[in-house]
Amino acid sequence: MTEKRQRSAEQRIAEKQAEAAAMGVDEAYISDLIDEFYTRVRADETLGPIFEGAIGDHWAPHLSTMKDFWSSMVLSTGRYQGRPMPKHMALKDIQPEHFETWLELFYQTLKDTAPTQEAEDWFIDRAVRIGKSFQLALFYRPDMRGGVIDA
Repeated sequence: MTEKRQRSAEQRIAEKQAEAAAMGVDEAYISDLIDEFYTRVRADETLGPIFEGAIGDHWAPHLSTMKDFWSSMVLSTGRYQGRPMPKHMALKDIQPEHFETWLELFYQTLKDTAPTQEAEDWFIDRAVRIGKSFQLALFYRPDMRGGVIDA
């Protein structure tokens, strides 16, 4: 029984990687996408200062983490094992409208770089879901009052 499950997991990973390849997505594209997106984020007059305040001189580790995250999402590499919500909850300057700006920058980056329409659609679909999830957790949780968790 264990052998069958293991094989099934390997098959699912292979299928996901084949789908990504068919969209023109590989590790090189993910790396380029993340580098270009965060170049734009850093240059953005609204998001740039927020990210600089949170990341400071630690951009290389952040970019590596984001590449691991998207590699895990798209290629099922399993490289990302993080918990992003606590780090984002600690940010005091982040507001709901910032997610719209973040998403627009990501969308424009995809329009400019995606190897196929399918890749563009795939990434933006996930980004919208991620953004909504973060917004719900950060701003609309029932146990939150004015950005502070009720004790």
